[in-house]
Amino acid sequence: MAAPATPPPRTGLLVVQPLRRKYCAGCRRGPQPMLVLGEGGARCLDCADLGHLVFLPRGDTALTRRSREESGLSAVVVRFNRRKGRYERQGVLVEEAGLARAERRCLADAEARLRRRLRDARRRAVTDARFTEAFAAEILRLLPGCPVARAREIAAHASVRGSGRVGRSAAGRALSEGAVVSAVAASVRHVETPYDELLMNGVPRNEARRRIAARVEARLREWREGGGGEGGEGEGPTPVTDHIRDIT
Repeated sequence: MAAPATPPPRTGLLVVQPLRRKYCAGCRRGPQPMLVLGEGGARCLDCADLGHLVFLPRGDTALTRRSREESGLSAVVVRFNRRKGRYERQGVLVEEAGLARAERRCLADAEARLRRRLRDARRRAVTDARFTEAFAAEILRLLPGCPVARAREIAAHASVRGSGRVGRSAAGRALSEGAVVSAVAASVRHVETPYDELLMNGVPRNEARRRIAARVEARLREWREGGGGEGGEGEGPTPVTDHIRDIT
């Protein structure tokens, strides 16, 4: 039995973009691009008294926030993501006059907001570089035989901001031993074993991992014992720049 879908977020008025052809329960017209759910069935924007609102797609956080501030009436628009099993925000419906006022406000301070974004980006880049260095140092502390260049590649890949990889998890940010070793194991799995080829040939994920587990463990044991071997301070036993993928 499939797990129940995560309900749409409760953020005031809510409008849904249906995935299938849906008709209004009130006027029977359709298919409708947007519907408002209610006890009497799904109704179109006109029947729900929201037809005068305009759609603002997601993407510009400042414009979205200010448009809602400037609108006496607004609604959040969501659509169900089947793969993730949840509703995701697509944008907002706002009053046209409110959107125009918000656009004027954004134009007035666009330069200041750009400078702030650049300052924030520089600060994040410095923070991320320090974290990647710390992650690589922890790899080398736990697995002293891992080639230095390989440790840096793994750390850089695992700690990419917003990637959802192990380095960005709570355990990864805390540099826990489990998270750090998991990142290294994932790199070995993808780079030094036929794991990806097994997946491409239709082997189930758990079975593919079982088949290559001994090879991964052997490499980790070698690096724990300090037997980095070929790579030394330079390149590891296999090229990694173009091949490390999906450390999870």
